[in-house]
Amino acid sequence: MKITLLLTGKTELDYIQTGCEAYSKRIKHYTTFELVTIPDIKNAKNLSIYQYKRLEADAQLKHLTKADYIILLDEYGSEYSSTEFASYIEGKMQLSIKNMVFLVGGAFGFAPEVKKLAHHSISLSKLTFPHQLVRLIFLEQLYRAFTIIRNEKYHHS
Repeated sequence: MKITLLLTGKTELDYIQTGCEAYSKRIKHYTTFELVTIPDIKNAKNLSIYQYKRLEADAQLKHLTKADYIILLDEYGSEYSSTEFASYIEGKMQLSIKNMVFLVGGAFGFAPEVKKLAHHSISLSKLTFPHQLVRLIFLEQLYRAFTIIRNEKYHHS
């Protein structure tokens, strides 16, 4: 199974970039992994929320196929413990899903057309995080999930 993390906007903070690179490298020991970054929406300050979400959706949709299993990282999604998330990933691996795409939305959430394509949505927490931090938290949890699946010592429960 291939896992793709699709996000909008480059990482501006060095410590987040360093952490994302470290966890991405670790994840690649377990599965094919790709981190895809869509450029920030230009002239965002001059756009309505609807226009912004529309442009972001257009950019996101260019990277998705009908064969992708799409999971939104969304504040209204299902919440999992780390072990529950590992079980979720393992279950999808057993279903022989070829490409699981996790999608991080922008500041205003997802456009309706993106939500319609999604198979599932997951919330990382009831807390609100900046989208740059979400990528690092998610990558750490994805790595943790694989170590749980393999019964490795990283996760202590």
